[in-house]
Amino acid sequence: MITVIIPALNEETTVGKVVSLAKKAQHVTEVIVVDDKSLDNTVEESRKAGAIVITSTKLGKGTSMKDGILVAKNEFIAFLDADIVTYAENVIELLTSPLIKNEADFVKSYFSRQAGRVTELVAKPLLSILYPAFPNFKQPLSGMIAGRKSFFEKCEFEEGYGVDIGILIDMHNLKARIAQVNIGNIENRMQPLEQLGKMSREVAKTIMKKSKDIASQNLEIYENIQVIREQMDFAIKESLMSLKKIAVFDMDNTVLRASFINTAATKFGFKTELVDIVTNNNNPFIRTKMIARLLKGKTIGDLLEVADSIEVTPNLKKVIEELKKQGYITGIISDSYDCITNHLKNKYGFDFTISNELEFSRSIATGEIKIPSLFLLDDKSQCKHDYCKLNALIKICDKFGIDIKNSFIVGDGENDICIIRKAGIGISFCSTNSYVDSVADYVIKDPDFSLLLPIVN
Repeated sequence: MITVIIPALNEETTVGKVVSLAKKAQHVTEVIVVDDKSLDNTVEESRKAGAIVITSTKLGKGTSMKDGILVAKNEFIAFLDADIVTYAENVIELLTSPLIKNEADFVKSYFSRQAGRVTELVAKPLLSILYPAFPNFKQPLSGMIAGRKSFFEKCEFEEGYGVDIGILIDMHNLKARIAQVNIGNIENRMQPLEQLGKMSREVAKTIMKKSKDIASQNLEIYENIQVIREQMDFAIKESLMSLKKIAVFDMDNTVLRASFINTAATKFGFKTELVDIVTNNNNPFIRTKMIARLLKGKTIGDLLEVADSIEVTPNLKKVIEELKKQGYITGIISDSYDCITNHLKNKYGFDFTISNELEFSRSIATGEIKIPSLFLLDDKSQCKHDYCKLNALIKICDKFGIDIKNSFIVGDGENDICIIRKAGIGISFCSTNSYVDSVADYVIKDPDFSLLLPIVN
């Protein structure tokens, strides 16, 4: 009678518990997890808990929700978030009871927590301006909802943060009977302050888009909307300035427009040996040690000359200056060499670098290398990799007393996936790896750091 749909992206630690909760609920005959191409064990954990798993046709919660509805076999559908484990045992019953009793066509939840800034400063004021007769919902942006499939099929599912308010407006316009239900106390993942600006813009865009044919548009309305946006931006910036924050860049193909070791291989004639090492060694420790031996006999001057021959991404200094003005500690975390990252630190004003330590004797590379323990797996690690940049980020955040949610990460490669995924703001910069793009909050394809400035600001 009831289908429960759970959109999920990299939620291996919690999705199984949510599936199990849904399957215990009365009248639930189908639980569907719509996987957004997760890189962890989300699919395996969902199946293990008894869910049907489908893969989303396109990255984004809105598409995942729509895909789930089209697959669902029942008329009554409930949605749960995959990352919440504090749902009441009867949450499905609470959401679907008005449907079963034929008292509603759509059910919006509210729960115990302080109303968010985007709700209070953007969603409610905009709705009051553009939809004067719109009902007063306690939490219009809540994602725990239920409704009839026949109504959901007529809704437009927006991408990004606008999806929940968009469904609510569509249901209102469809003249659906809408009920609000209290689902108790929910401890959900709070959005980092940096994300609230993006969230407010997407929510505002959705409300304005759906008001086009309803509200009378005039200059006074647009002036009021601008005031609302400025109020939200001011609140975010005021809070951000008081935070301890960290901005971290990858080096190869991010700060530099090419890989240092590949450029060195071309200059010094060991390209064949480098390709052989990379293709025949999966162990990152052995691979790193063997590549370092290719630099034996090269002077520090030789190596810095290679580094200086590589183009730096335009507007690097400008973005570093702006980040520092906003209160960020700035650094490079790279699996390249400290002699190169420190050289860039000195030239462009980074605060720190973490990278492999190439050994020198009398300014000549010995071919030996030390891998900093910062990269290695320990009891504070948040991934299962023996060697990972995320381990280094966690430790540097601890050192500076910074919450990892207040990190701003820019990278491009497979070895940046964990660090970008766990960052407060993760940016895929000129990446050719679709997995990097899929975990990032922002994807930038043009090699120009000035494109980071709207995100920083």
